[in-house]
Amino acid sequence: MKVAVLFGGKSAERDVSLASGAQAIKALREAGHEVLAVDTATGLLGPAEEAKLLASGLAPVPPDAKALAILQSDSPATLTQSAALRDVSVFFLALHGGSGEDGTLQAFLDMANVAYTGSGHAGSANAMDKDIAKRLFRQAGVPTADWLMAPATTETVLQQLGLPVVVKPSKQGSTVGLTVVKKEADLQPAITEAYRFDDEVMIERFIPGRELTVGILEDRALAVGEIIPKKSEIFDYASKYQTGGAEEIFPADLTANARSSRCGRTGP
Repeated sequence: MKVAVLFGGKSAERDVSLASGAQAIKALREAGHEVLAVDTATGLLGPAEEAKLLASGLAPVPPDAKALAILQSDSPATLTQSAALRDVSVFFLALHGGSGEDGTLQAFLDMANVAYTGSGHAGSANAMDKDIAKRLFRQAGVPTADWLMAPATTETVLQQLGLPVVVKPSKQGSTVGLTVVKKEADLQPAITEAYRFDDEVMIERFIPGRELTVGILEDRALAVGEIIPKKSEIFDYASKYQTGGAEEIFPADLTANARSSRCGRTGP
C-alpha cells in the first residue's frame, strides 16, 4: 500500500508531530508499505531532507512564534504540489495541533474524497476546541470541571471557580501555554501567556487527583494507565516529551470496579 504520512506543520506542537511522524514512517516501512514523508509546511520530503528533519528531536519547550513564522504556510495546497501524492492509498495523519488536528485538513481530504486515518472533520473540530467539547460533555451527562472563558475579571474567577484554576489556550494541546494558578496575582499573567498561543483562553477549576489515561479503540476501552510526572507537579510539555520526564504505569493500580465503572469493557 502507498501511504503518505503527514506531519510537521506550523503549530506550536510541530516538534511533537515530527517525533510522531518519525515513528509512523518507520513502523509503516517495516510493515512493507511504500511510504512518503510529507511536512505540511514545506511539502514532500526527499530522503536526505526526511532523515535530517526526523532526527532533529524534541526541544524541552515548544517552538516559538518566530521560529514557526519562518516556515511556509501549512496549507492543504502542499498536498497537490507533487504528482507522487496523486495515487496515495491513504493519508496517515501524524499532525498535532493547528489545522492538522482542528478539522481543517480533514475537511480538505473529505472534499478530495481520499482516505485518511483518525476522526473526521466535525469530530476533530469539536474535540480540539475545549469550550465546545466541554459543552458537549455536559449535554451528554459526562462530568467535567466548571470553567469560564476569558476575558474574565479576577473577581469573577474567584467567585465562580475559586483557586487554584487551570488557565490554558482553548485550542492547543501538549500543555502548551498552560498554567496552574494558585495565587490571585498570577491569574492575569497566566491568561496573557495563554493568549500567546490562541485567540481563546479557558479558565478551569483545578481538580486534584491522579493522572490516568485510557485509549478507546472503536467501542472498546483499552487498559487504564497512570502517569506520574517527574519534572513538574503537572504533566507538562517537558514531562510529556523529555526522557525521564514521567513514569508510565500500565495497568494502573485500580480496583476492578473503578476500571469497569469508568471505562466499560477493558482490554487485556
